[in-house]
Amino acid sequence: MAQTPTFKLILVGDGGTGKTTFVKRHLTGEFEKKYLPTVGVAVHPLEFHTNCGPIRFDCWDTAGQEKFGGLRDGYYIHGQCAIIMFDVTSRTTYKNVPTWHRDITRVCEDIPIVLCGNKVDVRNRQVRAKTITFHRKKNLQYYELSAKSNYNFEKPFLYLARKLAGDPTLQFVESPALAPPEVTIDPAEQAQYEAELANAAAQPLPDEDEDLGDA
Repeated sequence: MAQTPTFKLILVGDGGTGKTTFVKRHLTGEFEKKYLPTVGVAVHPLEFHTNCGPIRFDCWDTAGQEKFGGLRDGYYIHGQCAIIMFDVTSRTTYKNVPTWHRDITRVCEDIPIVLCGNKVDVRNRQVRAKTITFHRKKNLQYYELSAKSNYNFEKPFLYLARKLAGDPTLQFVESPALAPPEVTIDPAEQAQYEAELANAAAQPLPDEDEDLGDA
């Protein structure tokens, strides 16, 4: 049997942004997570089926290590792609995105990175679409997610799979088995956020992020 192409995916972001919840949505990965105590990390193998065959991400989840002041280089070494997660209900978690990005790019110079704003199902959103500009400055892909409702779950993985395969037409041919949604999103509200995001993306970049401090 041919070996499934496997890539080390680094998942970073402040504690409490929903990183572990996000990877746990993918049921097949949940059953065989490995814990590497030497680097304080849980590795979740998440497999996706594409029109070019299966692809697997060994998703390194910090297991709360970010509370201890950053992550050791061993976490980043040999990383082939990354997701930086923040929580749209917490401005602080967005303010810290540049630090996470700097840590990744210091060790892994040129890997595909997706920025994800999680918890869009929560009503008291604090980080508005127009203030989310970091991905545009650094040429990253950005997606909004709700890990608890499975909204956009597959999009970061599809983007990374296309980048790693060098094939922009690659598609997922069957959805992974996802845990049932814990919450539901109001489609009208979501459509409004998506319109705000599209509108924000069309605006010129500010010289500096006035309210968030420039990275």
